[in-house]
Amino acid sequence: MHGKERVIAPLLRRFLGLRVETVHGLDTDRFGTFTREVPRPGSQRDAARAKIAAAFAGNPGVRVAVASEGRFGPHPIVPFAPLGVEIVLLADRDTGIEILGQFVDLDAMWTHAIVTDIAAARIFAESIGFPVQGIIVSGCKDEGPCPESGLFKDVQDHADLERAVDNVIARCGAAVVETDMRAHCNPRRMKAIKRATVNLIREFGTRCPNCDRPGFVITERIPGAPCALCGTPTRLIRAEASACAGCGHRAKNSVGPPAADPSLCDACNP
Repeated sequence: MHGKERVIAPLLRRFLGLRVETVHGLDTDRFGTFTREVPRPGSQRDAARAKIAAAFAGNPGVRVAVASEGRFGPHPIVPFAPLGVEIVLLADRDTGIEILGQFVDLDAMWTHAIVTDIAAARIFAESIGFPVQGIIVSGCKDEGPCPESGLFKDVQDHADLERAVDNVIARCGAAVVETDMRAHCNPRRMKAIKRATVNLIREFGTRCPNCDRPGFVITERIPGAPCALCGTPTRLIRAEASACAGCGHRAKNSVGPPAADPSLCDACNP
């Protein structure tokens, strides 16, 4: 689990009464790696479910399993800004209950640089807080990472960094240096996983008013709050819909102000 249990286990023990144990011998890298040797099959949630299924398969007496999965990339609206999405998924084998906690990090520690000498690599390392924040060195091809041409994951200190960068530059002429996104090497990511776990606990505590099943969560946010000036529906959220995965009960609640500020109206501000 790359040390994720350090932030997940205490919270689940304290608030849900669950004693978390890591599954020894389970290679989670087979569900995808950040360093691109193994592509992740399916979605982020699919990967978390696959980890849980593997845990259940190897531990037939276990009723509840939990898995975490992260996703990183450029922000969809502000492409130069990094975006991280952490999910923590809990599944109950007997009841079929599945609870998802998530946290969106708008300032994730996810960045990289292409360097042609060790001096540039040192500047990058300093900018990310290495060695507290881990670093990955890989080969470079067509101005992108090429792990087939060289890959160094466990770069512990500046001497390791220099050896790795020199090795890759000798092969490729340049090296890609990037933040290590494995949780135990990325302190900011570990904090995000903790916050996703807190969100899971909150979602677990939201019970269906019809059948009392945990996880009566918001499944839809409905826009359309009317403009206070002209009454035209706007993109401002006017209601939230919650649903139960067990009995199918749904509820809709109004949220936010009854009318939107005219500055948010496309008719008043075409």
